[in-house]
Parts: sequence; structure tokens; C-alpha cells
Amino acid sequence: MQVSFLGGPQPQRGVGVVAPFDFALDRELWRWVPDDISLRVTRTPYVPVEVSLDLARLVSEHETLGEAVRALGASEPEVIAYACTSGSFVGGPAGERAMCEAMTRAGEVPSLTTSGALVEALAELGASRIALVTPYTESVTQSLEEYLADVGVTVTGRAFLGLTRHIWKVPYRSVVDMARQAVVGAADALFISCTNLPTYDAIPQLEAELRMPVLSANQVTMWAALRRLGAQAVGPYQALLDPPPAQAVVPAPPVPPAEALPAALAVESVPEDQEGWT
Repeated sequence: MQVSFLGGPQPQRGVGVVAPFDFALDRELWRWVPDDISLRVTRTPYVPVEVSLDLARLVSEHETLGEAVRALGASEPEVIAYACTSGSFVGGPAGERAMCEAMTRAGEVPSLTTSGALVEALAELGASRIALVTPYTESVTQSLEEYLADVGVTVTGRAFLGLTRHIWKVPYRSVVDMARQAVVGAADALFISCTNLPTYDAIPQLEAELRMPVLSANQVTMWAALRRLGAQAVGPYQALLDPPPAQAVVPAPPVPPAEALPAALAVESVPEDQEGWT
């Protein structure tokens, strides 16, 4: 067969992704993307700061975002997604909206952030009370809670690891164990924060076990970006996405409980009289 008979590659629509310099999960993002859409990924410049509120502010400066978005312009994306949860919630809802506006000006295409996508996804599911899982330190986790409170979302229980580096190395079993411990109140959904935390294969397991929608940072980012294009994210057995036919459902393999979590793991429930406090 002559190669010319194949007609060449199919046309691809583009989603531009701006990620922090330490982002290590490009392959996970791709798992949500249909075949006719390509991701064009760039990273913010390296800064020698551990994962913290200071780092979140540095990687979300408007000048930094503008340069990254302009670099993506040559590949002609139809939408730009800033794939960083902490970088997009550290300035509160007003700061998140300003980031979107700055990226839209720089690239002249619609733009969104992970934290904005989370709010959009919660509204889609009608969820206003959530359990929260993060790999962050307590101060970064609390900043996320403050952001959620400002948009009318109550955190009913939380678990966090206290990590400041190498978040992408956290295994699924630790994510699942934290989730089990965070769901201690009457939550409408569970959110697993941080785009550098692996979650794709853990979502079906947790939804089946906890009997509630499970959202993750990368999942909502890709869902919202593809939604702007009128496309559907690819993610079997996830409540945020269209469910497969009932007869096609295959139970997700069980994830064994963690034998040992990092010593910094903290799990808390929110007292009834303090729900939503910041």
C-alpha cells in the first residue's frame, strides 16, 4: 500500500495548556482528550521555590501567563487552559477572573483555569457541599477552602498530605485512602485537588465505593476546555462525563488501602458550627 492512499493525518483542533514548570502528568491530561483534538502544552519558567502559596503566586503572575499564552499562539489553539489549581485559587475568585481576562487578552482566544473549571463543574452537578483531598500543606489547603467559601461551596471534611515537592509521585492507593477519610460529612461530591496529583484511574473506584461524584483537578480542566469546543471529554465511569450504557459497565479493579501514608497526612472533619469557615 502506498502511503499517499491514506490521505494524511486527520484535522486536529487545538487546546492550549499552560502548566507550572514542575508539572509531570502530560500523559494523564491526554487520557481525557478525544482523538480529533490535540493538546499544545507549555510550562511557566522555573523558580526555585517549593510548593507553597508563594509558588502559587509566582506561577500565576499575569506577565508570566501572557508570555506562555503568546508562545502557544503559533499552534493556533481554540481555547487556553491554565492547568494549576493553587495558582488559580490563590488570588480568590476575583483573582481567578482576572487571570482569565489576562490570558484572553494575550491569546485572543477563550481562556479558563482549573479553579474556575471546578466551580463550573460543581454547578453542573448541583454540588455545594464537598469533601476535599489535597497533597498540599495546611496553609495552601486552607487557601483553597477560602476560595470555595467565597463561591458558596462548603467543605464538609478534608484530608491533606503536607507535601512541598514531588507531588506527582503520590500513588493511587494514597489518594484513595485520603478520600475515604475525607468523606465524613454529608457531601454532594469529592474534589481531589492539584493537577500534579495522579487521579485518572482512581476516579471510577472512588465513585463506585463512595456513591458520589468524584472530581479531580485535571479532569475538570479538560472537561471545561473541551466543553468550550463543543467536545466531550473521554473518561469512563465518571459522573461529570456522560455515563456509558449500563450493560457496558465493568467494575473498576479495587485499589488496596495504603499501608502507610506520609507522616504529614492530616485528616479533619469540619464541625457543624464551623462549616465553611476560612
